[in-house]
Parts: sequence; C-alpha cells; structure tokens
Amino acid sequence: MQDVLSSQITAPPPTTRKEQIIAGVRDSFSAGLGIFPLGIALGLLVVQAGLSWWLAPALSLAAFAGSLELLLVGMMASVTPLAAVALTVLVVNFRHVFYAFSFPLHLVRNRLAKAYAVYAMIDEAYAVNASLPVAERSAPRLLAMQLACQTYWVGGGLVGVAVGAALPAPIKGLEFALCALFTVLTLDAFRSRREIPSVLLAGASVAVALVLTPGVAMFTALLLFVALLLVRHALTARRSAPEAADA
Repeated sequence: MQDVLSSQITAPPPTTRKEQIIAGVRDSFSAGLGIFPLGIALGLLVVQAGLSWWLAPALSLAAFAGSLELLLVGMMASVTPLAAVALTVLVVNFRHVFYAFSFPLHLVRNRLAKAYAVYAMIDEAYAVNASLPVAERSAPRLLAMQLACQTYWVGGGLVGVAVGAALPAPIKGLEFALCALFTVLTLDAFRSRREIPSVLLAGASVAVALVLTPGVAMFTALLLFVALLLVRHALTARRSAPEAADA
C-alpha cells in the first residue's frame, strides 16, 4: 500500500521534448519569484538615477547578471572610470568561472544553444539546476529554465521603468532585494543537498576575507572557499577509498 501511494505522489520524470520544456519553465517559477521583483528594482533604479529608460532592457540583454547590473547603474550615474568598472565586473562575476565546473553544459549539443547557456548561467539558474536530480536534467529543460529566467528579468525591468516614471518620489532600500534573493537561493540549495559543512566553510571564507582583504572580500572569499572545498573533497575521497577497497 505504501509503495502504491509513493508511486502516485512521485511524478514520473519528463520524457518528451515538450514535457522537458514545460518542466524547465516550472523549474523557473521559484527563482522567478525573486527575479521579477529584482528586475523591477533595476528599472526603478535606472529611472531614479536619471538615466535613459532603455538602459534597463539594454543591460538585461547585454549583461545578464543581476548583481552586476545593479552596480553598473550607480557607476554609470556617477561616471565611474572605465578601469574601475572593468575591475568591478571581474570581481563580481568571477564566481561564474567556478559555476562552469558543475553546470551541465555538456548536455547542450548545439553550439548556439550552448553559447546561450553559458551567457545565461546566472546564480538563480545554477541554484535551480543544482536542486534537480541528475537523471532528470536535459538540454531542453535547462534552456527553457534559463529563457524563462531572462524573460522575468527583462519584463521586470520594463515594469520597473514604467512604475519609476509614474512615482512622484524615489524609493530607497531597493538594493536589499538582491541580498534577500541570494540568501533564499543559498538556503534552498544547501537544504536540498544537506551540505552543512559547505555552509560552515563558506561562512569561514567570508569572515577571513572581510578581515584580511575588506576591499576585495568577495574575490578573496570565493578563492578561499574553492580551496577549502578542494581540501574537503580530497579528505572525503581519502576516507572513502579504504571503505571501497574493503567492500
């Protein structure tokens, strides 16, 4: 009886291309709840900074990276030197290099589709994909999820521009939406993988980076976190080797 109930509750994985695309769009809903309001915040910031409204969709298409776009709005408004902008882009988006190590780009065969998958490899797409069972991942599902996420972002930016133009006064504190979104995504990803040690290592990396290199804390924390994960992986592999030999 319990097996029958389990089979009814657990839905079979999508098999056809259409089912995979639908599943990818459904996968994007949880991230979309944060992406769309964050896109609205971007549009509002563009308008409140006195920049042209078309910068919101232009940034969303040319540099599909929420945290970077929010920073670029302020830097463009204050006419920040190009060298500082380039360094900021490197530090903020350097984490995407590490995403590529475990993001299933090998599933995408078409060159143009793979190029888009690399371009749209944002934090939310990585977190959502990481929570999926390996057997249920596919290229149509991955690309559909990424396309849906970008649609939420561009659409939210346009809504934010319209709302910002209609408001009589600016709204403060919109930048916190980015921090809140990252916090929710991080908790959800680690809860699904039960990686409590990784959470502790990430916290330790941030603490050390803030003390040693407060000016480039994110860059230092990422490098330190990757080094600690490699050490943990080596120790885990060393402990599991004798067990596998005994078995």
